Amino acid sequence: MATYYDDKDLPKFGSVGEEASGLWEKFMAYYGAVFAPGALSAREKSLIALAVAEAVQCPYCIDSYTQDCLSKGVTEEQMTEATHVAAAIRGGATLAHGLQMKNVVKKLVL
Repeated sequence: MATYYDDKDLPKFGSVGEEASGLWEKFMAYYGAVFAPGALSAREKSLIALAVAEAVQCPYCIDSYTQDCLSKGVTEEQMTEATHVAAAIRGGATLAHGLQMKNVVKKLVL
């Protein structure tokens, strides 16, 4: 079954900056600075990026950061645990937004 995601597109990521090279260069400078080791190691940042990619459901990022995590020695068990952390936070955020529904019900029904 064909999907929108094509792993052959991943190496072409830089082409999105072709028509706005100045903005692309600024983004890449920021991106590079974010992922440079600091208070968190590059390994930790890669694992966080993988979990965020899964939460926002970006297949290109999931592919890229899975590979990056593996290259930095992150185990499948650690990646799976990070996936569950992302799922718990996303699920909790969904439940927290249920408070908006309850507030509307209280205004309109009670």
